[in-house]
Amino acid sequence: MPDSHALRRERLRTAVAASEADAALITSLVNVRYLTGLASSNAALLLPADGPPVLVTDSRYLLAAERDCPDLTLLNARNVGPALADVARERGVRRLGFEAQEMTVARHAALAQPGDLELIPLGEMVEELRVTKDEEELALLARACAITGAAFDQVVSTIRAGMTERELATAIERAMVDSGAEKPAFDTIVASGPNGAIPHHAPGARRFEAGDMITIDCGARYGGYHADMTRTVVLGPPADWQRDIYALVAGAQQAGIGAAVPGAARDMIKAAGHGEHFGHGLGHGVGLEIHEAPQLGVAKPGTLGDRVPVTVEPGVYLPGIGGVRIEDTLVVRSGAGPAVPREVLTTTKTVTPGELLVLEP
Repeated sequence: MPDSHALRRERLRTAVAASEADAALITSLVNVRYLTGLASSNAALLLPADGPPVLVTDSRYLLAAERDCPDLTLLNARNVGPALADVARERGVRRLGFEAQEMTVARHAALAQPGDLELIPLGEMVEELRVTKDEEELALLARACAITGAAFDQVVSTIRAGMTERELATAIERAMVDSGAEKPAFDTIVASGPNGAIPHHAPGARRFEAGDMITIDCGARYGGYHADMTRTVVLGPPADWQRDIYALVAGAQQAGIGAAVPGAARDMIKAAGHGEHFGHGLGHGVGLEIHEAPQLGVAKPGTLGDRVPVTVEPGVYLPGIGGVRIEDTLVVRSGAGPAVPREVLTTTKTVTPGELLVLEP
């Protein structure tokens, strides 16, 4: 039975055969990993519409490629793109598809020499295939999310007045690695007090104070797959405005999860008078990258299909005062609609997204 990477290559081969290209040159390192299993800082894949694929990497990764990609023809070269362009010429390829979204002008010029190859942009052909995950991918993503939730639960009880944002971010990242993560999926965000109004605040030396709302955006990477989760807690008894904003965002998130369309959450926040305080999209796809297709936003209409993992992360940000964001990673099954099941992958025992966790200062 073909392995998952071989099945992914066959899906791409079908798409290439339906295009104007004779072969696809895959140079995005994330896409190379998706199609072959090789994690490398220097690799490329030639996938003809008809014929065996060729994977090229340099000597630093050759043994790993032999181990992880035993079904592929391997080539050892430092300049991976030109090396595969030469292979394409040897095989009689005339129209070579390339990934224009990541190809520099200089690398494109090197491929075109001596000019006998017609280079055709593929569009985001592989990225479109990556939107729908196979069960192997979903299992890795679920494990990344479980690690994230466990690390958060382990650390949240240690939050006290006087701790800095940076200290909390470091503690969460350490807990994720100790729980089995390869590394954090991204730089952990900890935004306290007025810093909570900055959606992607970099944690600094600010010390937590009684009355602070603290937004924590974190995720583990496992098997190359990225989790993404945000929780907002309050240190000490919350003010009325904090309870109100939290309840609004929690309700908007549940509406977004239930509908799996951006408008449901945004309309609720707008109706409460905070439309201008929710400036980013509702969510995004996750997988081998922390932000990948599909993007959920008012300018991105559409229906989500089966086995598509996305985040749902509404927020309200009040400049100079603070903010709330609640985010979960979930998997949509069999198209959007109220009756379609959504499996929420990021769960925490200490915090239920619908209820504001009040910590002792």
